[in-house]
Formats: sequence, structure tokens, C-alpha cells
Amino acid sequence: MHSPGTLHIVATPIGNLGDLSPRALETLRGVAAICAEDTRHTRQLLSHFGLERPLLALHQHNEDAQAAQLIARLQAGDSLALVSDAGTPLVSDPGFRLVRAARAAGIRVSPVPGACAAIAALSVAGLASDRFAFEGFLPAKASARRERLSRLAAEPRTLLFYESAHRIEEALADMAVAFGDERPAVLARELTKLFETVLDGSLAQLRERVAADPNQRKGEFVVMIEGAGEDADAQIVEGRRLYAKLTEYLKPSQAAKVAAELSGASRKALYGGD
Repeated sequence: MHSPGTLHIVATPIGNLGDLSPRALETLRGVAAICAEDTRHTRQLLSHFGLERPLLALHQHNEDAQAAQLIARLQAGDSLALVSDAGTPLVSDPGFRLVRAARAAGIRVSPVPGACAAIAALSVAGLASDRFAFEGFLPAKASARRERLSRLAAEPRTLLFYESAHRIEEALADMAVAFGDERPAVLARELTKLFETVLDGSLAQLRERVAADPNQRKGEFVVMIEGAGEDADAQIVEGRRLYAKLTEYLKPSQAAKVAAELSGASRKALYGGD
């Protein structure tokens, strides 16, 4: 009877190919096959390092169907690697269903750590990093995106988001509404690549800089926003969020009273009327 193989979760570079670790190379060289989100992209990566391994497509549209076949191979003794297009697999990328199935089947799942855009960005942001919340990609639809952001307005931890080039301006505008123009934030773009930039300032300032420079609207982004703070500051942020929502159904004075009771914020801080 064969001993089961190992499923290796291998981080790959987010830009600079020099960030692929020697251990990652050794692992990719030694597995029976590599499961990749985009086999064309991964084939280019392997070619750069002179590696040739069988590639299997594993993405959000086929992961459930593929998992059973991959588990069978692992149980038969093959070791496999899982990579994403860039960075650490499963961080806003497919793979968790395969990992869950492998663990349920008693198969060893081993990480080969390396690059991760969110952690790389946080390390250079200058924002509090002892506690943070990774939110990944926001919804593409404006209404859903604004709703998600409004729920995070009182979050005291540093917030991290991924965003694409064609939505970065809209996302920053919605963030400014949800968190306030003056909330400190950092925008990291094209990390480890030739045109890497890290901009900091208020959300209003970042919006202006992105709007003024077409180059700052290209590439892949990590947006980091300072947390709302604790206690009174967070209460006011949450109170304002509730007040904005309640005014859709109540008179402003009534909305302010209810929002103050629910959030603990001062009614006067939410509404200046009588």
C-alpha cells in the first residue's frame, strides 16, 4: 500500500522573480504535478527557472470538480503543489476547498511560505500592524461595495483591501464617504515591480493624487486604511453610519436619537438640529 503524498501550498512572487525561495524551487521540482490558477502564467514562471512539470488547471470554476481527482492522486502516493498566479495561494485566490478536502482525507498539507501582497504592503505602510483586518476584494457593484464599507466604518483595526485598476477611483471615492475624507490611508501599487509606488495621506489626498496621475491608475493595488480608533471615536463613526441609514426612514432628529442610543455616541455629535 502506498503512503499518501503531500499537498504543498507554494507561494510564488508577486512581481520580482528573485523572491521565489530556494525551498519553493526545490518543492516545485520534486512534485508529480502543479495545480495552477492559470497554467499559462505558471508555465512562464517555471520556464524562467528551467523547470518542466505537468500542470493542472485549478480555479474557482472547476475546483469542486477537480478536488476529488486530486485527492485520489494524493492518496495513491503522488505529491502535488498548489500555486496561484502570484503570491500566497488561498489569499483572495482559489484553493481552500482542495485544502479542506485534503485535510478531511488525512493528507498532509504543508505550506511553503513566501510573498503575499497584503503583508508586504502592511510592512511598509506605517500604519498600526499589531491588529489588522484583511477584507480582500470589495464587491464590484457600487451598492454592495458601499454597504460593505459602511459596516466597516467603526472597525478599530487597520483595514486592508485589494483593488483593481479599473475600480480604484470608485473605491477610493466610496471609502472617503464611508470613513471620512480625513481618515489616514496608504495606497501600495505594483509592489516589487518596476513601477512600485507607496502613497500615504488622507483618503481625500489619495483620491486627488490618483485622479491627477494616470500612472497611479495602473496595476494592482493594496489599499490600507487606519482603524477608527477605540471608544469615543469609534462610537461617533458608528453613530454617523447608523444616522445616515436611519434618515432614509426617520426624520433627522428621530434618526439622531435612535443612532445615539444604539452607538453610545452623543446626539449632538450626530445631529446639530433641535
